[in-house]
Parts: sequence; C-alpha cells; structure tokens
Amino acid sequence: MSKTAIVLGGTGLTGGFLIKKLLADPSYDRIKLFSRSSSNIKHKKIEEYIVDLFLLEENSQHFKGDVVFSCIGTTKSKTPDELLYRKIDYGITIAAAELCKQNDINTFIVVSAMGADPNSAIFYNKTKGEMERDVLKLQLAHCYILQPSLLGGKRVERRFGERFAQILMGLFGFLVPKDYKMIHTETIADAMIWLANHSYPDVRISSKKIKQIASND
Repeated sequence: MSKTAIVLGGTGLTGGFLIKKLLADPSYDRIKLFSRSSSNIKHKKIEEYIVDLFLLEENSQHFKGDVVFSCIGTTKSKTPDELLYRKIDYGITIAAAELCKQNDINTFIVVSAMGADPNSAIFYNKTKGEMERDVLKLQLAHCYILQPSLLGGKRVERRFGERFAQILMGLFGFLVPKDYKMIHTETIADAMIWLANHSYPDVRISSKKIKQIASND
C-alpha cells in the first residue's frame, strides 16, 4: 500500500536529501512539505504547504499521513535570539509531534543532536534534550530520535566554525571515537527512511547506529 510522508525542514541539507530519496521510493505516493518557503521542487508526488510553522496546529486538517519526518533545526549564528531559537528547535517539533498524536499518525522520526540533555548547562544541548523528553511523553507508537554528531555536507550558507571542524575531522578522524565522527546528512536521510519501514530496539539513536542503519539499504 502506498504511503504519505510529511516532511518538516525540507529546505535544509538533511531534508533535501530525504525528499530526493522519498521521491525515488515507490512505497510513497505522496509527500507533504510543510515549510515557510518553497522547496522549488516540482513533482507529482509533492504537496507543498507554505505556512507559519509557529502556528502549525492551524494546519491540522492537512497534517495527515503515515509518517512524519522532522529535520527542523537552526544554529546559534543563524538565530542568536534564544527565545526564537527555542521556538524553532523545540516549539515546531513538539507541535508536529502533538499533531501526530491528534491525527493518529503512528510514526514520528526527528533529528536531534549528540549531547542532548534537558539538564545541560549548555543552551543548545538543553533545548534539544527538552524537545526529546517532551516528544517521548506523547508516547507515539513508533518514535525515533536521531542524535548525529558533526554534520558533513555542502551548505548554501557559510558556517566557518562548522566548516573548520569538518576539516579537522577529516584530518584527524582516525583519533575520534565512532559516535563522535562526522556523519553525512545523506546518511541520516537513509537511516530515517529505513526506520520508517522497520522496527528498531532503540528510541534514541547515536551517530554510530545511524551509520549502521543506513548501511542496511
């Protein structure tokens, strides 16, 4: 039976790879994109909803499908205001998870980050940890939280610190434990699609396990 996928954060690097793979996957005949700007992807499978993601609940009538993929996220350099940062990284994801509960969508797969911890003194890690905690409180039937390390891949915007870290990882990666090694965003997309179609014993999934899952394809 053909399925409907809902994607948030489709204009980002991970989301872009995810959409391409969903378009090529014959098990999905409809892909609903919820974003604040157009992906500029024209395809018969695509249904695009340009909305205010901070008011996602107002689009509940369209938020219906079989699986939700959330690739929502920002950075401190891109969003220095902590209140706005939290509205994006925490608020949008929680709203999407609540709509899953409301609309009987059983599968929710979200990209978080390594080091997520609701008790962390680091704002970024704390926000991700609170998001994970509150998503899990909803007790969705199939929920997977991916916790990648440093992301690899070519972005449109320039992030000097991230690019510098990628170069260091490339040079000295052999010294880095597996869970801390750089991971490509395409690998994350592969793992997300595999998890949507299979059961997995862990809810929180580290970089090392993301790579293992992605290799199943």
